[in-house]
Amino acid sequence: MKCDPKVTYLARVTDEDDLVFRALADSTRRHLLDRLLRHDGATLTELESELDMTRFGVMKHLRVLEEAGLVVTRRSGRQKLHFLNPVPIRLIHDRWIDKYTERHRSDWRTVDAEGRRDRRNPRITSAHTSLQASKVDHL
Repeated sequence: MKCDPKVTYLARVTDEDDLVFRALADSTRRHLLDRLLRHDGATLTELESELDMTRFGVMKHLRVLEEAGLVVTRRSGRQKLHFLNPVPIRLIHDRWIDKYTERHRSDWRTVDAEGRRDRRNPRITSAHTSLQASKVDHL
């Protein structure tokens, strides 16, 4: 099987949305963001104290968050303070979540408790249909 090296081995992510999604994909980085939401302006030592990893590991995660624009830093004397920047998450929300939520909101109202759509809206997923058929077969 051959792979397109431009797709498979793209080392640098260039799209800003991709940087944010990549940063949010890791649970440790999400934990760091949650920590900064609770206590903005934390030092590396403060952030490191809650994680079971080396100082350098935390620094690598913070670098990914900084590259995505989710964390900004400011020097205060010898300390480097880390601050949450929620703007990229809001842009992702506006770009990717809001438009799909608004478009399909009326469809969600027509789904019953078992996940089926009512008869006025015949779009039923094939997975749900096959699941219902297999239940009947086993009775």
